[in-house]
Amino acid sequence: MDQENKSGVTEFILHSLSGSRELQLFYFAFFTLFYLSIVLGNLLIVLTVISEPALHTPMYFLLSNLSFIDVCLSTFATPKMIIDFLMEHKTISFEGCMTQIFFLHVFAGGEMMLLVAMAYDRYVAICRPLYYASIMSARKCTILVVGSWLTGVLHSISQLAFTVNLPFCGPNKVDSFFCDLPLVIKLACTNTFTFEVLMLSDSGLMAMTSFVLLLISYTVILASVRRRSSARMAKARATLTAHITVVTLFFGPCIFIYAWPFSSLPVDKVLSIFYTVFTPLLNPMIYTLRNKEVISAMQKLRTRHEVIRNALKSRKLLS
Repeated sequence: MDQENKSGVTEFILHSLSGSRELQLFYFAFFTLFYLSIVLGNLLIVLTVISEPALHTPMYFLLSNLSFIDVCLSTFATPKMIIDFLMEHKTISFEGCMTQIFFLHVFAGGEMMLLVAMAYDRYVAICRPLYYASIMSARKCTILVVGSWLTGVLHSISQLAFTVNLPFCGPNKVDSFFCDLPLVIKLACTNTFTFEVLMLSDSGLMAMTSFVLLLISYTVILASVRRRSSARMAKARATLTAHITVVTLFFGPCIFIYAWPFSSLPVDKVLSIFYTVFTPLLNPMIYTLRNKEVISAMQKLRTRHEVIRNALKSRKLLS
């Protein structure tokens, strides 16, 4: 980090969702429950997939990784936002701000690529079912997941490389509950047009390209499903519709914020909540908790836990 940053801005001031003290207390309780639901719901899915052999399939392997990324995506900023609801001064250090930007783009970029991988998995399963086992091998699934994480890391490094060297000498008020890259760049004491173009060509293009690829994939899959009238295809159609809903809710705010970085609107703060808080909770509900196989596996896990707990209790009484 250069000396100009050290002698200039050392911290940023974050804006809360509301200036009302009563509303902040309400938001504290609401988002605390929301965050706990995200973490517990997604970790339960990861544990269920790991512990149930019947779920050791490519689809559930990808879904469990999506749940893990959702926990990470909701954790990079939400806990601080919750704590800040109780604080009069909502600040974050320069280093903390850069860290938030880094992890946001690692997890968001990784999730974009993972959603594309999941669409590819559904395409192979529905359009080429006879080749599914050979195409979606364990090695291929591992490559898709590792590739998603690597893409997120490389994407984040490319964003942070120019941001940390920008001269920040004031003002230092970020109009959001976390350090969002478009808002932080605007605070630099220099002409930021070139950097906004770089961000547009990186984050904006990545979000837009992934979204278009997903829409094309799901359109092809839906067209294939419509030509078949079996009950299984009807279930697949309902599942795909739910997937498209989640994809739209995740990519819509990202594209709105990062594909048009040259103007900042008050609605950006609300849209940021969608892909950092709301979508990580919707993913487990739509992708897995509506799935009979997952629900059955969770019931088995609960039964197994009760058996172990009763056995330990009996052993304790005997001793």
